[in-house]
Amino acid sequence: MDPTFTKFALSALIVLTVSAAPAAAVEQNCRFIQAKPDREACYKRQEEELAAKRKPAAPAGESKTLQSLQQMRQDDDAVYRSINNICRGC
Repeated sequence: MDPTFTKFALSALIVLTVSAAPAAAVEQNCRFIQAKPDREACYKRQEEELAAKRKPAAPAGESKTLQSLQQMRQDDDAVYRSINNICRGC
C-alpha cells in the first residue's frame, strides 16, 4: 500500500473521529440528567440549537441576490434597447 495514501487515510479518519465526538457528547449530556423537567429542558435547548444551525442565513444573502437580479435586468434592458436601433435588413 502507498505510504502517502495511508497517511491521508489515517489523517482523514482522525479528523472524522474528532469532529464527531463533540456532537455525540452534547447529545449524551441530557441523557444523564435525573430530574425529568431539567432533562426535557436540556432536550429542548438541544433541539433549538440544532434548528438554529440548520436555518440558512437567508435575509442577508437574499437581498444581495435580489440586487444582482435587478442589476442584470437593467443590463438586459439596456442591451435590448441598443439592439432595437440596429438595422436588420438595410
